[in-house]
Amino acid sequence: MVIDKIRKRENSQEENSKKRADIPIGKWVKCDKCKEILYKEIVHDNYSICPNCGNYFRLSSRRRLIQIIDENTYEEFDLNLSNINPLNIPDYPKKLQSLKEKTGLNEAVRCGIGKIHGEKVVCCIMDGNFLMGSMGSIVGEKITYSIEKAIEFHLPLIIFSVSGGARMQEGILSLMQMAKTASAIARLDKEGLLYISVLTDPTYGGVTASFAMLGDIILAEPKAMIGFAGPRVIRQTIGQELPEGFQTSEFLLEHGFIDKIVERKEMKNTLYKLLLVHKYV
Repeated sequence: MVIDKIRKRENSQEENSKKRADIPIGKWVKCDKCKEILYKEIVHDNYSICPNCGNYFRLSSRRRLIQIIDENTYEEFDLNLSNINPLNIPDYPKKLQSLKEKTGLNEAVRCGIGKIHGEKVVCCIMDGNFLMGSMGSIVGEKITYSIEKAIEFHLPLIIFSVSGGARMQEGILSLMQMAKTASAIARLDKEGLLYISVLTDPTYGGVTASFAMLGDIILAEPKAMIGFAGPRVIRQTIGQELPEGFQTSEFLLEHGFIDKIVERKEMKNTLYKLLLVHKYV
């Protein structure tokens, strides 16, 4: 009798394993908000927005590029830059190499020239999958180079920001990128060229304190978290409770820090309309 029970249990385990094997690995994703298990292709077809609750999934730079730039029009800048390790942190080069292999990126921002409904632009798209979009020396150099190219070719500039801030592994050199990029934006403004900054979740630290908030027009995705220090750090520093929705794009719009919240599905058309208005002014 004991043997019979063991055999039944083994059969049951075999049946369960067969059932589990029918579910393709990597084809499903869980929504952090409603906890629904969703088929990835359905989410991607819906602009990476949960069809159940409307929650925004974070986008890679590659998928953002597909959504915003006309097909086969994007020419990425090839700067052939090498990372530095100024503080001689032992694991930093290994971490960078691992991320390069995993993401297919050479750094936390993708920069190039492309078209939006036929309108040519210089477009930089930060990627949170690469050290949380932190701004190190190469990120600052790529963005500055892109601004200079916008000036050279007399083109509008669009930057999609997602970042945890300056990259602490590069110390003071990462902080210097704030002044470097801000100075380049000032030269762009002097030339009378349009700069549209698009803030996505999350945009923090030195990126917020430099080029991300210097746009002629500042757009944001719904419910994006935007700020310098995080809410918890601010709460501990000032010893007070923060307002409800503090640092969300909705809160910033209400207090005049950004110009408009744009749904992801409408982002490309909104950018196109802004490009046309500026073109014919």
